Amino acid sequence: MLSFRRRIRRSALLLIVALLAAFSVLLYAGLSTLLHQQLDTRLLVLGEAWAEFIGETAPVLPEVPPAGEPGQLRTRKDQKQELQEIAGSLVVLSPSGEVLWKGAAAWANPLLAPDALRRVLSADKIYDTISIAQNPPVRRISLPVFRDGKVRYILQIEASLRFVQHTLRQLLGLLALVSVSILALAWVGSRWLADEALTPVDVLSSMAERISGSSLKTRMSLDVHYTEFRRLAAVFNAMLQRLQDMFEAQRRFIADAAHELKTPLSVIKGNLEVTLKKARSAEEYREALIGNLDQVERLNALTRPLLTLVQFTGETPVQLKPLAIEPLLKELITDLGLLAEDKGIRLSLDACRSPWVLGDEEWLRRLLINLLDNALRHTSPRGAVTVQIGQVGPIAEIAVKDTGSGIAPGHLPHIFERFYRADSARGRDSGGTGLGLAIVKEIAEAHHGTVHVESEVGKGSVFTFKLPVATPADAPSQ
Repeated sequence: MLSFRRRIRRSALLLIVALLAAFSVLLYAGLSTLLHQQLDTRLLVLGEAWAEFIGETAPVLPEVPPAGEPGQLRTRKDQKQELQEIAGSLVVLSPSGEVLWKGAAAWANPLLAPDALRRVLSADKIYDTISIAQNPPVRRISLPVFRDGKVRYILQIEASLRFVQHTLRQLLGLLALVSVSILALAWVGSRWLADEALTPVDVLSSMAERISGSSLKTRMSLDVHYTEFRRLAAVFNAMLQRLQDMFEAQRRFIADAAHELKTPLSVIKGNLEVTLKKARSAEEYREALIGNLDQVERLNALTRPLLTLVQFTGETPVQLKPLAIEPLLKELITDLGLLAEDKGIRLSLDACRSPWVLGDEEWLRRLLINLLDNALRHTSPRGAVTVQIGQVGPIAEIAVKDTGSGIAPGHLPHIFERFYRADSARGRDSGGTGLGLAIVKEIAEAHHGTVHVESEVGKGSVFTFKLPVATPADAPSQ
């Protein structure tokens, strides 16, 4: 497996190589273009100057003969020699392409092609590059020479590309030297860069290896000036805090569950020991068994919510789908109506607006039963429990209001904790396990919703459950 440190070094070197290559190509191409443009400009300036000079110096060059007559050279010897000394790389052609005059330094280059000749006679300026064996190439310009409005001659000026090639070769050598030097420095620098980038990761890895269940209170501390690594340490510490909270909650849960299970088991054991100390009548044995049966039922009542909570420790068992909440509430109120009537409590539904929601019917049924059962158990006779349904934007709200004794402010922050009872004695007497509201919270969060309570001592409580509303695309056609 390739190490990330080596990957950083390799990536840095590849990036530098790519940048150097691109820079070298652009610099070489740019300088080559500039040198050739400069040479072409110089040839054009010289060519135009000599064309004007030749056009005004009639005795120097032969006149173009009329059609069908041989050309007569009318130059004077001293003037021709002077022109050769001044313009060694000059070549003068007739309109037909015949060499009339050639400077001493001019190469015996090939004549103009017919197409190029026609273009020059049409007043165009032609550039071409000529390769010469065992010598640098030659750059040439061909342009017309006018006299009396007609093309009398074709002027060619040549310039060797030796300087251009020599300059470009020197540039290549310089670029090669600079590139090798930069790559050598980059190889050394990439090691420093990799160490600088990965040292905090090594520190985090070493600290993470030392963390165990007994040392979750340890927190990462990185002495770095980089925002990303400070954020990484903060995120890691937040994760450790969540793990610590989960472990502590798990320990508290196990301890509370063991404590709750211990009481009925101790009662059963005590009853059995007392019963077995001496011979008893059949009626006494029957009473002892009935007492133990009550404790077994208490154990069953405790294990059922425990098993429910276990289902939410891993993957959520909730399957969300569009659901009409009002028919479900009406059914529950009908089922619990007899219990409320026996207690002298008025149970009613107030559905001002009944939206479709995304939920699991069975789990929502359990949540609502827990809320309604909690409200009925803490509401005095001649009291009232009211269920309200509403919608605020994309959120459906279900509120369970009661006129019971209420909850003291000190208990409200803990009311949804497992095994928490605002009145532990009354909770046990009424059959409560302290897990009903904890299950409500788990189901609400599994539905991507929330549940909270508002209460005032002596006036009652309001438990509000909020969950997302189903979109029109989710809701089935009615």
